[in-house]
Amino acid sequence: MRGYLEPAKRTVPTESQARFSTLSRGRRTKLAKSAQTTLIKADQWARGDSAPEGVGEALDKALAALGAKTKK
Repeated sequence: MRGYLEPAKRTVPTESQARFSTLSRGRRTKLAKSAQTTLIKADQWARGDSAPEGVGEALDKALAALGAKTKK
């Protein structure tokens, strides 16, 4: 049993990552396109996996713009 002396390693998603993962596939695709990335990279970011640099900031901006539109 390797690693039994260490605590389990799990990713803790941020609020924006959790919000992104609850959206429908079509909405996630549109947000990924507006952030100029692919849905695969956006989903990796939402899970907390490694994603290219800059993807997180772009998706955060896209989610903020989505929130501003729906609050009106």
